[in-house]
Amino acid sequence: MNQPKRYLITAALPYANGQKHIGHLAGAYLPADIYARYLKSQKRDVVFVCGSDEHGTAIPIQATKEGTTARAIIDKYHPLMEQNFKDLGIAFDIYHRTSDPLHHETAQEFFTKLNNNGDLEIKESEQYYDEEAKSFLADRYIKGTCPNCSFDSAYGDQCERCGKSLSPDELINPVSTLSGKAPVKKPTKHWYLPLDRHEAFLREWILNEHANDWRANVLGQCKSWIDGGLQPRAVTRDLDWGVKVPLADAEGKVLYVWFDAPIGYISATKQWAINTGNDWKPYWEDKDTKLVHFIGKDNIVFHCIIFPVMLKLHGNILPANVPSNEFMNLEGDKMSTSRNWKLDMQDYINDFINKENGGSQMADVLRYYLTQIAPETKDSEFMWKGFQDANNSELVSIFGNFVNRTFVLMHKLCGGKVPAFHQDITDELDQFTITEIKNTAVKVTGLLEEYKFREAMFEVINLARTGNQYMQKKEPWIVAKRLAEDPAAQKSIDNCLHICLQLTANLAILINPFLPFTAKKMCHMMKVVDKMLEWENAGSMKLLSVGYTLRAPELLFRKIEDSEMMEQIEKLNAASVKKETEQSVVSSEQKTVTVKPEIVFDDFAKIDLKVGTIVAAEKVEKADKLLKLQVDLGFETRTIVSGIAMHFSPEEITGKQVTVVTNLAPRKMRGIESNGMILMAEDANGKLHFINPEEKIHPGSGVS
Repeated sequence: MNQPKRYLITAALPYANGQKHIGHLAGAYLPADIYARYLKSQKRDVVFVCGSDEHGTAIPIQATKEGTTARAIIDKYHPLMEQNFKDLGIAFDIYHRTSDPLHHETAQEFFTKLNNNGDLEIKESEQYYDEEAKSFLADRYIKGTCPNCSFDSAYGDQCERCGKSLSPDELINPVSTLSGKAPVKKPTKHWYLPLDRHEAFLREWILNEHANDWRANVLGQCKSWIDGGLQPRAVTRDLDWGVKVPLADAEGKVLYVWFDAPIGYISATKQWAINTGNDWKPYWEDKDTKLVHFIGKDNIVFHCIIFPVMLKLHGNILPANVPSNEFMNLEGDKMSTSRNWKLDMQDYINDFINKENGGSQMADVLRYYLTQIAPETKDSEFMWKGFQDANNSELVSIFGNFVNRTFVLMHKLCGGKVPAFHQDITDELDQFTITEIKNTAVKVTGLLEEYKFREAMFEVINLARTGNQYMQKKEPWIVAKRLAEDPAAQKSIDNCLHICLQLTANLAILINPFLPFTAKKMCHMMKVVDKMLEWENAGSMKLLSVGYTLRAPELLFRKIEDSEMMEQIEKLNAASVKKETEQSVVSSEQKTVTVKPEIVFDDFAKIDLKVGTIVAAEKVEKADKLLKLQVDLGFETRTIVSGIAMHFSPEEITGKQVTVVTNLAPRKMRGIESNGMILMAEDANGKLHFINPEEKIHPGSGVS
């Protein structure tokens, strides 16, 4: 297959409604950056675009939470996210924003062209309307009980407990989040993209043309959608925040965020072209451009089915590949912003980069570990112990150790200069190592072209491992002891360190897409310009000139201590328990009483409250605020994890009777499955109190 003339790389536009965590980083932005850096080192024509997604209901909802305006929210989080990406080495050619007038103009033109060409349909339908707020309700402005898991705070588009996709009509007892009142149905007109017209095209293009080069998870999800029958999808909605629909009879309507957001890739490319004096059109209209979308699995449908239909109708090129990653979990549980079970990029930057305990090298440590556990084919798990081991056992002990030993011995045994290579005394081990350098360059290239970033990085680290093994077998420090009686032994030392130095230079080239800060530091030590990092140099044994003086060695990575990892685990647990307590504690002595929306008796009747007796209690290891309780409910004894350790010791609560919510879905906390919730009351001073019967009664007795 011929090499494309140019590449356009996109990473999913993140919502500007809050900080983004490392799961987002691992899912779309880091793999996209690795690929773009690799292509640029190949001196290919590459534009890497991204930007903030600043429309949709998530923005005004966050504004309501923070007591401010939607504009203030996006102006707060857009620069924060942009800086986070820079601090972690994500090198976009442009980081744009969908609130920019250029984007509004681009999205409106896109809609107008499709509408004028008859590619959209107009339909009238009944949608939920809040009579008190006098507003149609977007899915996220409707809450109710999930029909799948009975969670009573599911949104109109998805249940955040069980993850099931929903529609407002599926919710049990829906209420408006604006007024707390039950909404009514009211007719409204909207424009729709008739996906059903394009099923044949999508089936051929995705399931036949890309059957062998797209990832299995992408193909599987697309097939499921197509086989299920595609339906027309609304491209407009009744909302006052977003890109206005450019039609006279569409007052009060905006473009649906799923429609306008991917067009943000085009408007970002336009802005890049304005900034650099280039022409944006070839990147979206020339079939000799390779378009690649990097996304998480929750975006597959939008980027593989809906947006391609839009692009085809508009006359643009289609994506050549959509490398989608699965999700990344954290310490045994799904990452969740609502439960504070997450590691925000900003928190990592504050703790490991800005505190001067590693600086930008610690950005590379995170990049390394996230790539090592990349969820390329299935969900993966971020563990602080795994993060520590990846750094200490691989980056420090293998990669950094080899580079440091090479430089130390070069200064000690070769006068700080690149020694000559004596062809006349080369042996099989020398030739094997040289061949491994060349072979690794070929293998890494092939893997990167196939988006197999985890495997590619393994090959780079394996080359450093080969270097350590080579040096250990050659033992130049032992050979040096014979120099007084055998001056010719210097040739053996020269050859060993010459190969090790050339291998080090190759490591800098090959690791650059993954660990750019480390590669730059290695170039500084070798006194070479960044041009040496161009990919055409990979595999060469002539990267460092004989007789060239190199700088003194600097440690590339520092060891991470156990205490740092304990601090992170405690921090994660404390934040999660605080959120859990805020959501579950029943406060009887609040200064300001907050009354939740009215419910009917049937809703309350779903909660199963029973009296239980705590028969055993113990501290949860490495968690100051958690107690693991064994609670006798009469018919069974359950394990319940409760965040009350700061208020009660295990000894003083053993034997106490408590009120337990027994029909909550199980949830893992610190790796322990908790099957229920203890009801507590909090007084004005923040002290917790059990809600228990005045007199002891039989465990399992119902509470009504």
